[in-house]
Amino acid sequence: MSKYKKFTSNVGGQEIIVETGKLAGLAGGAVTIRQGDTMLLVTATMSSNARPGIDFFPLSVDFEEKLYAAGRIPGSFFRREGRASEGAILTSRLTDRPLRPLFPKDLRNEVQIIITALSVDGNIQPDILAIVGASAALAISDIPYGIPPYEGPIGAVRIGMIEGDFVVNPTFEQMAESALDLRIAGTRDAILMVECGADQVPEEKMVEALTFGHESLIPLIDMQDKMAAEVGKPKRDDYESFSIDDNLQQEIVDKVQAKVVSAIRDNDEKSMRDQALDALKDDLLLDYDGNEDVELGDVKTSFSNVVKTEVRNRILDGVRPDGRGSTDLRLLAAETGLSPRAHGSGLFTRGETQVLSLATLGTPREAQMLDTLSPLNEKRYMHHYNFPPYSTGETWFLRGPKRREIGHGALAETALRAVLPDEDDFAYTLRVVSEVLSSNGSTSMASVCGSTLALMDAGVPIKKPVGGIAMGLVKQDESYVILTDIQGMEDHLGDMDFKVAGTDVGITALQMDIKITGITAEIMEEALLQAREARLEILGVMTDHIDMPREDMSPYAPRMIVVNVPEDKIGAVIGPGGKTIRALQEETGAKIDVQDDGRVFIAAPEGPAAEEARTRVEALTESAEVGRIYTGKVVRTEPFGAFVQIIPGTDGLVHISQLADFRVEKVEDVAKVGEDLTVMVTDVDANGKVRLSRQAVLEGWSVEEARERDKPRKPRSSGRNSRGGGDRRGRGGPSNRSRRS
Repeated sequence: MSKYKKFTSNVGGQEIIVETGKLAGLAGGAVTIRQGDTMLLVTATMSSNARPGIDFFPLSVDFEEKLYAAGRIPGSFFRREGRASEGAILTSRLTDRPLRPLFPKDLRNEVQIIITALSVDGNIQPDILAIVGASAALAISDIPYGIPPYEGPIGAVRIGMIEGDFVVNPTFEQMAESALDLRIAGTRDAILMVECGADQVPEEKMVEALTFGHESLIPLIDMQDKMAAEVGKPKRDDYESFSIDDNLQQEIVDKVQAKVVSAIRDNDEKSMRDQALDALKDDLLLDYDGNEDVELGDVKTSFSNVVKTEVRNRILDGVRPDGRGSTDLRLLAAETGLSPRAHGSGLFTRGETQVLSLATLGTPREAQMLDTLSPLNEKRYMHHYNFPPYSTGETWFLRGPKRREIGHGALAETALRAVLPDEDDFAYTLRVVSEVLSSNGSTSMASVCGSTLALMDAGVPIKKPVGGIAMGLVKQDESYVILTDIQGMEDHLGDMDFKVAGTDVGITALQMDIKITGITAEIMEEALLQAREARLEILGVMTDHIDMPREDMSPYAPRMIVVNVPEDKIGAVIGPGGKTIRALQEETGAKIDVQDDGRVFIAAPEGPAAEEARTRVEALTESAEVGRIYTGKVVRTEPFGAFVQIIPGTDGLVHISQLADFRVEKVEDVAKVGEDLTVMVTDVDANGKVRLSRQAVLEGWSVEEARERDKPRKPRSSGRNSRGGGDRRGRGGPSNRSRRS
């Protein structure tokens, strides 16, 4: 096991501690990274041999979300962690994206990064530490990463914005006040990855945040350079290289270059272009079939290189694969109301990309329960993204959402979160499902547009419509072209995938992955401003179809009413063992959710059912009001009066003198148990005891008169000297005066 070593870095006034040499000594590289009481163990290991039969780099990143880190036992039946949560998957993707471009392109050995949460304090967020820890583990490992000729290592920070000021690595508590959640990773020279949610932040401010974030992460790179120099292992540069032979590449260029150019130039539609290129590739493979000196996999890769080079050259010359200009959008269309039973539906089409989003409104009890390391325990708004095989004309097994689908769904969810109504104003739980019906690039941004249409169609009072656009970049030396509304081929063969969502005011979500170094702040600013123009055009098409949320919700959507009750009355609504609330739901047909703060959410398919439930909840929780007249049942009689239940759980005493407008000899002559009596509340004392008067109702007294006439009687003493007006001296006893003297 290597020698223990500790390294520190100060980022934004906060100390980040990285230790190595104590844990997981057999891994290729292992570190613990800590800030506050949040601590992760990160390991990086590479297989001994290359993985055969693949044409990609097999990197895997897994964030192990262990609930012991927060001192909790999993809530599942098995009481152990199961399938990775959505948050763990997103952290894994966030770590993978900036690391992947920095490995050698000819590496086919498996590299596995495992991040295990050992301690989470609920204050410091672990995702940024995961990125930095993964880079540090790679930097000191024997894996070819992080030293020349490889780019790296990388640093990462989160940038918040509170009252216009940027904050580095804000805490969970600070993020509640932040208008920005910007996560950024990069090398010393360039930004590689951006993931951002924002509350309509202008483009100019976003560029400032990106620049500030890149400057803030440099100390983390300095620390890793020091780690690599002091404890780093020699890199395994003797791995089996899967680079293409230059002679073979040139041979294939000579064979197919002209044909590839013709296939791209003569076919604007994706399906026709793909068919033409596939036919060329099949013919090429036949030429080399049986040639023992050439791997067919190398032939495929060489052919793909020719296609990539020609597409990029044409774009740099001003010709995109489908003939558009660099800032041109494909044909746009928006539609709502496709599903008669869904609470809201929106169809958004951009060229050959088409997404149908469907919205469902539910009660608060239908919010998603979270059993994760996050301090949040539920989620009110959910966006789920599905990418079926028919959307690309392919077939594959349906095995639930893949990591890519989880990531795209989360991005669209982030884009809409800033414009959702507050729960106090619109208490519904919201779920939107985006079904990709046809895909030729930018389906995640199409799902943002479809979700906006679906929510407006459902009558959700969003603050503003949100549109999304995907931008691309092709860069060669000092020449570059920024592309608006990239399609699949441009995404695959370009140098940047830049997704921007927002309103006409500013950005609500941003995601950027860069495959090359050298992306300047000027290029990013230009891309953001170009994206804004496209976003406004898209929003125009959407608002031409529906310019505001519908006033009337679907007849199939539940009607929601919120009643606020005193916290000490919550028990009256629930009843012993939940008996009262179950009876209310069965008898009214409404769903009733009671919150700990006294909010009661009532939902029913029809308005009258919800109103009836509201009336009964209010009756259960109201307090007796002096001067108000109630009709209640006699629940008990005593010689001195009758007890009447005026509201559930609240009884009051009608003194015998107040039972009628005549003298009552016996209480039961006027009030029998089970009978109704109409009474006025004349007093509620400090202990909550209620005085009632029936005589006040019969004679039409005001509350002041009733209170004066119904003053509580002083109890009579049974002592001999208690008679009024008599001699205070007892018989045969001394007077008070004689005792004092």
